[in-house]
Amino acid sequence: MNMGEETEREPGTPEETTGDSAESESDSVLAEAAPAREGYRSGYVALVGRPNAGKSTLLNRMVGEKIAAVSNKPQTTRHQIRGVITRPEGQIVLVDTPGVHQPGYLLNRRMMAAVHDALEGVDLVCLIRDASAPTGNGDRFVLDLVKRAGKPAILLLNKTDRIEDKSKLLPLIEWYSREHEWRGVVPLSARTGDQLEDLVREFVAHLPEGEPVFAEDELTDQPMRTLVAEMVREKILRVTGEEIPYVTAVVTERYEEVSQELARIYCAIYVERDSQKSIIIGKGGARLKKVGTEARRDVERLLGHKVYLELFVKVEEGWRDSPRALHEMGIEEQ
Repeated sequence: MNMGEETEREPGTPEETTGDSAESESDSVLAEAAPAREGYRSGYVALVGRPNAGKSTLLNRMVGEKIAAVSNKPQTTRHQIRGVITRPEGQIVLVDTPGVHQPGYLLNRRMMAAVHDALEGVDLVCLIRDASAPTGNGDRFVLDLVKRAGKPAILLLNKTDRIEDKSKLLPLIEWYSREHEWRGVVPLSARTGDQLEDLVREFVAHLPEGEPVFAEDELTDQPMRTLVAEMVREKILRVTGEEIPYVTAVVTERYEEVSQELARIYCAIYVERDSQKSIIIGKGGARLKKVGTEARRDVERLLGHKVYLELFVKVEEGWRDSPRALHEMGIEEQ
């Protein structure tokens, strides 16, 4: 691509060495067949809701690690991201989907295609609703989507920590109960973890009997490249505040495990205009440096060792409507 480029390097890093890149984790994490356990349940659960309903926060909280980008801005998740929760009584494979919205750009159409694809391949659907917000047309749109899926469904009323008088939840529960037959209704706060174990029990109870899909120590089927890109993009959204719209994408272009104590990671940040590039870089590169430092800390915590993280900012006009650009970013047509 013929694009403008800017670089941010983390200070105090050893000189770069050449060599082939290597993933720290295998793309395939399917468990080998385990002995059948009587009464054991396992299956896939789709997390579906409007943008900013708290789906990724719930996924990270339940898995216990940050594997999905979290932001107070909508449409943070662009891929299906699977998280695995394994308990003695069963295994839950959560599928975090993009927020349900009316698609505009090709990017948005592919995000919505990911939602429909997820609904077709799961055993249970969890509709996540921000209980602190008034009901709007978007909520009805999501509800209709869940009803058309024809799958067993659980209603999750999230962000209850924002509601002092919990009796205000009753009219919302009554409205949803009139509209659809739910296998369960769980009010909780994904942010605080309140009532999380109740939700785990509801999920397991409504999954089919079967052997675990993943090994007990696996948390996600996402390669480390994808997890790193998610962490970087989350920091961009947080650090830039309201200054930049949803015109950023992050791709991990190189990932090298130099040793057991050091990984070198190179990420490209895509924007559509030079003005957006300037916003991300900030005065004297300060904002890009902040993004890199915060993302590096998250990656180091996940890997358990030191990380050298280098960020580039690239301008790719109209990438949200470009099949080629979306393909290179891993946002494929379903």
